[in-house]
Amino acid sequence: MTDVRWLDETQQQAWQALLVFVNRGLPEIERTFKEHDLLTVHYGILVALSSAPDDTLRLSELADAANLSQSRLTHRMRTLIDRGIVEVATSPEDGRGKNATLTKRGRRLLETVAPLHAEDVQRLVFDHLSATDAKHLATALSKLAASLCDHDAFRLSRR
Repeated sequence: MTDVRWLDETQQQAWQALLVFVNRGLPEIERTFKEHDLLTVHYGILVALSSAPDDTLRLSELADAANLSQSRLTHRMRTLIDRGIVEVATSPEDGRGKNATLTKRGRRLLETVAPLHAEDVQRLVFDHLSATDAKHLATALSKLAASLCDHDAFRLSRR
C-alpha cells in the first residue's frame, strides 16, 4: 500500500479556502446568469464565440474554447439555439463540420450580462486582493488550469 500524501497546514488552508469560494462564491456569480436564463456554461460558450472572428467557431473548436466535451457542448447548445442566441450551420469551408455563430440577439445578451459578471467577479474576488495577490492567484490558477486543459493562455504560464 502506498503512503498517503496528507495535506500540510498551508495546503489544507488553501484547499479549504478554495472550497469556500466554490461553494459560496460561485453560486453568487451564477445568480446573475440565472437572472438572464443562462448557466455558467452558457456564458462560457457566448464568450468563446464573441472572441472568435465573425463570432463563429467550428463546434470542435468551441468545445475546446469553452472547456467542454463535445457531448456536453451539444446538450448545452440546444438551449442557446432554441432561444435564438446561437445558430449552427454546416461549415462552408468543407461541408462536413458544423459552425456555431453568435446571433445579434446573443451579442445583445452578452453585452447585457458581461458588465454584471465583471462586477460580480470584482466584488467577490479582486476587491479583496492586492495587485500582487491577484498576480499570484493568476499564476497559481493558471498552473492548475494548464494541468487540466491545453489552452495556449495557460500553457504560456508554465514557463
